[in-house]
Amino acid sequence: MTTAPAGAPPILSLRGVHKYFGEGEARLHVLHGIEMEVRAGEFVAIVGQSGSGKSTLLNILGCLDRPSEGSYVLDGRDTATLPDDDLSEVRNRSIGFVFQSFQLVPQLTVLENVEVPLFYGGVARAERHRVARERLEQVGLGGRLSHRPPQLSGGEQQRVAIARALSNDPRLLLADEPTGNLDSATGEQILDLIRRLNGEGRTVVMITHDVHVAAAAKRRVRILDGRITDGDA
Repeated sequence: MTTAPAGAPPILSLRGVHKYFGEGEARLHVLHGIEMEVRAGEFVAIVGQSGSGKSTLLNILGCLDRPSEGSYVLDGRDTATLPDDDLSEVRNRSIGFVFQSFQLVPQLTVLENVEVPLFYGGVARAERHRVARERLEQVGLGGRLSHRPPQLSGGEQQRVAIARALSNDPRLLLADEPTGNLDSATGEQILDLIRRLNGEGRTVVMITHDVHVAAAAKRRVRILDGRITDGDA
């Protein structure tokens, strides 16, 4: 089992997680008994090539899918057994997502993009503005509030996406190939930002195929053929 250093309590724990797709003879066994913990304040990179099962694992970690067998406890709640509404609430409150493709709304301003999770969380307008401005200043974009995503560079768009991921002050920042659409210099800047956020106490799990990107993390584990391998990747 891949365990975290002793000290802080685990923010997430997977026990005996299997994932199947399809039925009968066509059933595909993608994840094979995953055992893994991440403790509060860690920065962990999960490294795997295409077909390794990392996208399936990402979907479970992000509460976008459920294990076929086993348990996934996030922030003290077993997500495998939660009703859909409760699972959605855990996803929205406990996890901040950062995607390779940024997934910003081009018609909205930078400030409005960061406000989106707060809007769906029922936060009042004035408070949404305050929090969004604060998060954008945190990622170095306090002077870009009225810009729209097409007016920004790729690195700036990813910073907006990170600010949006932080808007609800999630317990876990889940980054999926966060430098995948960036050149190497800009990608390093984004990794520096993620390292800084982790240094401020944010728990980060990063999914990547690139061992050089994974080197930014404090702990690395490899997923291969649907199984987590102990030790650094």
